[in-house]
Parts: sequence; C-alpha cells; structure tokens
Amino acid sequence: MDKKRCGWVTQDPIYLDYHDKVWGRPVTDSKELFAKLCLDGQQAGLSWLTILKKQQGYEAAFANFDPHQLVSLDEAFVERQMQNPAIVRNRLKIQSVIKNARAYVALEAQGTGFNDYLWSFVDGCTVVNQWSRLDQVPVSTPASDAMAKALKKQGFSFVGTTICYAFMQAVGMVNDHTTDCHCYEHVCALARS
Repeated sequence: MDKKRCGWVTQDPIYLDYHDKVWGRPVTDSKELFAKLCLDGQQAGLSWLTILKKQQGYEAAFANFDPHQLVSLDEAFVERQMQNPAIVRNRLKIQSVIKNARAYVALEAQGTGFNDYLWSFVDGCTVVNQWSRLDQVPVSTPASDAMAKALKKQGFSFVGTTICYAFMQAVGMVNDHTTDCHCYEHVCALARS
C-alpha cells in the first residue's frame, strides 16, 4: 500500500526521498542551516525539484557551502560559475551565496551562532502545525517576516519572507507535514526530543 504524503510531493524518486527523509526534520548545525538557506534562495522563481537535482553541482561549485571558504571568492569565480551547467546560471543568485557567506562570518564574528540566531525566530523549538489540507499551509508567517527582515539587515540576500518560510519548513523550525502524511507523527516526535 502506498504511503500517504503531503500534497506537494510528486512521484519523482528524488522528491519522494527528500520528503520522506529530509523535509521537516529539525536541523541545528550552523553550516547545514547555511547551506539550506543558500539553496532555498536559489529556488526563487523555480521549482524545488530543479534545485534538488542540482544540489550536488552546487555543493561541488561552492565548497560544500563552507562559508569560510566562500568569503574570498571574487567576480572571476562568478564568471566561471555562469558557465557551469551543474547549477542555475543566474549572476545575482551566484553572488548571493558569496554575500551570504560574508554575512554569516560577520555574524559569527559578533559572537552569534548561526543556528541560535535562526532558531530564535521560533523560540528555539519547532512550531508544530496541524494542517489537514495543503491549502491551509501558509507561504509566510510573522516569524518568517521577522527572519527575512533580520537576515537582510545582517547583509543576506535572496531571503524574502516566502523563501524564509520554505526554509523554516525544510529545516524543521515548523512542522508543516499535513496530519494525514506518514511523516507527520515522526516529525512531531523529533520536535519533542
């Protein structure tokens, strides 16, 4: 018998795997959060599946999203990536990863852990929602509005409220699996632990 999943999931094996094993699971590692935020920014105007299919290309091009390695990249790097078919070749999006790395390092230099900073927008614990239908799930919330505003003030880019909310869903800051999804209870348990 097929498992019940959230309504946005297609039958693409990459999507199925992502939904069943990654999406909504709480992430607390700063570098993993940074990578995910950058990837969510790359999605702007595209499908998430497009970015998932290019994730390995992004990891190879951007030093596995190590912000300390990315801060010194220059326009010559950007020009090379504009020819890289393994990523989305959009100059502003490529530049945003470097800009975000610089903002991450600056935040760290202020003595603020990126994980603590981001999780503060949900008071350090997963917001467990109880949506029974996909059309009930918001695309932004006051928390994502606040996160977007704060990140922009810190110098991050491609971090609008919709991107921030998608990020919050993906890294388990909110549990937006629908209540009939086979992952819902498991993610609730992870949020409690």
